[in-house]
Amino acid sequence: MSSVRTTDSDLYSKVWSFPNLLLAVRRAAKGKRGRAAAARFEASLPDSLIELRDQLRDSKYRPEPYSSFTIHEPKRRLISAAAFRDRVVHHALCNIIEPLFESRFIADSYANRTGKGTHRAIHRCQQFARRFRFVLTCDVRQHFPSIDHEILLKVLSKTLRDERVLNLCRTIIESGAGILDQEYEHVYFPGDDLLSILRPRGLPIGNLTSQFWSNCYLNPLDHFIKRSLGCKGYLRYVDDFLLFANESDQLWRWKSDVISRLAELRLAVHEPCTQVRPVGEGIPWLGFLVYPTYRRLKRRNVARASRRLRSKVWAARNDGQHEGEALKASWQGWTAHARHANNAVLIETMRQRVGFEGMIDPGEN
Repeated sequence: MSSVRTTDSDLYSKVWSFPNLLLAVRRAAKGKRGRAAAARFEASLPDSLIELRDQLRDSKYRPEPYSSFTIHEPKRRLISAAAFRDRVVHHALCNIIEPLFESRFIADSYANRTGKGTHRAIHRCQQFARRFRFVLTCDVRQHFPSIDHEILLKVLSKTLRDERVLNLCRTIIESGAGILDQEYEHVYFPGDDLLSILRPRGLPIGNLTSQFWSNCYLNPLDHFIKRSLGCKGYLRYVDDFLLFANESDQLWRWKSDVISRLAELRLAVHEPCTQVRPVGEGIPWLGFLVYPTYRRLKRRNVARASRRLRSKVWAARNDGQHEGEALKASWQGWTAHARHANNAVLIETMRQRVGFEGMIDPGEN
C-alpha cells in the first residue's frame, strides 16, 4: 500500500467552505427533511451555516451528545445517532477526504462506496465461486466496538497531511469513546498489560464517518491479503470477508496469517464464522447462500422480511394512504432484492404469505 500523502496543505479550508457545507446539508437532509432536527436547521440555514463555519474555521467545533437506541434485526445492535449539525460536519469532512482514500482502497472492497454495494459483492462472490474450489469465510468479532482510536488515527495520518483535518477527525472519533463499551468484550493481544483495557476504542454505529473509517481501518488488512499472502480471490464487505483458493490447506494457513495481522489492528475473528468450506456447499454471504451456478436467499432473512411486510400490510389496512405508499415502497424494495437470487416462485409465495391480496397490483412485482 502506498504511503504517499496528499500535498494539499490547506485541505481544512475546503472542509468549512460554504459550497462544501451547503452540499453537506443536502446530503445530511436527504430522506430526513420531514424530521424536526433537519427542519430546524434548514429553517435558519444561513445563520446555522455561518455559526458552524466559524466553529470549524476557528477549531472550536465540538460534537453534541449522541442519541442511542437498540435494534434487534437482523441482530441486536446499539445505534447511536448524531445531532443533525454533527451529521452535516460528517458529510462535509467525508466530501473532502474520501476521494483521497478511495484510490488507495482495493477494487474488491464493497461496503459504503460509490458504484459498489451488496449486490455487486454477491455477484463477485459467485464469480470467485466458479473459479476456485474452496472458500475461507471470515467475520471480525465486535468490529465497531473494537476499533482502536490510536491505530485509526495512525492509519488516517498516513494519507492526511493537514493537521487541522486530523484534529477534526480526532474530535469526532473521541466523541464516540465509551459509547460501545458495554458491547465490547475485552480481548488481550500479545504484549498487552492490564492497562490495555483502558485504551479508547469504538466507533458509533450509524455515523457516516464510522462507515468510512471502517474501510480505512481494514484497508491495511486488504492489502496484506492481496499482496503479502498473494490471494487472487478476496473480497470484503464491512467486517465480513472471503478468501478463495483451490487447496483447502492453503486457506487454513492463510487463516492463521489473517488472525495474526488482525491482532496488529487489535481485532479478532469470530471463530464460529471463520471456517474453510467447499464452494459447492454454498457460501453464506450478505443474506444469501451463493453457489457457483445459483443463489438462494437465506431462510431466516425471508422470514424476517415476511414479518416486516405483514406488519406494514396491517398498518396500510388501518391507517390509509400514507401507510399504503410505505407498503408499496417496501414491497418494491424487497422484490428488487429478491430478484438477485434464483427463487422463481418466492415473490408470489411471499405475496400470499403476508396477505397482499387486492392491495398491490401483480404487475408491480
